[in-house]
Amino acid sequence: MKLLIAGAGIGGLTAALAALRGGLDVEVYEQAPALKEVGAGLQLSANGTRVFYALGVGEELKALSCEASGKEIRLWNTGETWKLFDLGQVSLERYGYPYFTVYRPELLGVLASAVRRLKPDAIHLGAKCLGFSQSDAKVQLQLTDETREGDALVGADGVHSSIRQALFGPDKPQFTGIIAWRGIVPMDRLPSHMARMIGSNWIGPGGHVVHYPLRGGQVMNFVGALERADWQVESWSARGTTEELAADFEGWHEDVHALIRNLPEPHKWALKVRPPMPRWSVGRVTLLGDACHSMVPFLAQGAVMAIEDGFILSRCLQEFPLPEAVVRYESARRERTRRAVDGSSDNIQRFHNPALADPVKAREYVEREWARQSVAARYEWLFRYDATTAAL
Repeated sequence: MKLLIAGAGIGGLTAALAALRGGLDVEVYEQAPALKEVGAGLQLSANGTRVFYALGVGEELKALSCEASGKEIRLWNTGETWKLFDLGQVSLERYGYPYFTVYRPELLGVLASAVRRLKPDAIHLGAKCLGFSQSDAKVQLQLTDETREGDALVGADGVHSSIRQALFGPDKPQFTGIIAWRGIVPMDRLPSHMARMIGSNWIGPGGHVVHYPLRGGQVMNFVGALERADWQVESWSARGTTEELAADFEGWHEDVHALIRNLPEPHKWALKVRPPMPRWSVGRVTLLGDACHSMVPFLAQGAVMAIEDGFILSRCLQEFPLPEAVVRYESARRERTRRAVDGSSDNIQRFHNPALADPVKAREYVEREWARQSVAARYEWLFRYDATTAAL
């Protein structure tokens, strides 16, 4: 079986690696001229790192990652702190696998290298996918200058997926009213008390800030989300200024402003949402990751859902004939990814609640919303999932 994959992001390369290891032939087509991820961090909970250990790259990734010892909730103006949950050794004991924070380009590099070790010419760069056609027996993928043929096609080409649009027409994303800022801060520019192997989530009325260490503690990843309606560009590459960012978070704790002052290149993007898709697949063509279930980045599961998708899709292609394999894959993933999308969306109101403006109400609110049972209900079902044995 030959699998064609449009998009060499994290989900596409996970699918490629899993398929190659399972004995399938794979061709990956990426429109960018170089295999280069946006320079930002991401979090990989145990349900994601489990997949990478199953694919034989867990230890390689660990060498490039940070293993935070825990995550905490902090109040936007006072800095008052509550434990969210323990990680580190606790993640290994509870879920069997670690919780990594990783620099996106380094994760992409690990996956690309692993794919090329199995098939050196599997990844085609500068290969823009324009559309496709399919018959009962094959799929033809149209590139700029040629057509490639395979047995199945996967659109792993992100939130603006050309494969999704070819399948189902243009989408209609809705602006959430939130813009997000991101950047990487050299750790040696921060006050010494901030150089901790902890993930912090600052919550406040109308906004929140997340930061966590990357690259062995050399840098701190920064994401700030704020309710603001005057910027609606859905792009990770749009530049902003530290002055604009500081003004957005005026009145927030000095630790937040220490991060902002020391951001070399702040970027901003508008957060948009798309309604859940009733179906992802037609015949021998399907979608994965942001192409079919994009979500706001407030549950730290967007990349992990794409990783799970890629592994489950590979299992289905190995165990079932086409097009049944595609139907099985979508059925196995639809409800879980919908819950993750909803959980991410629910955290907008949770992280930005107006009650956080009042110090007394804020304490009561945090202690209620982040009580142990509430946290377990939001995260345990995510972290305990096993893509290597989940029912297909």
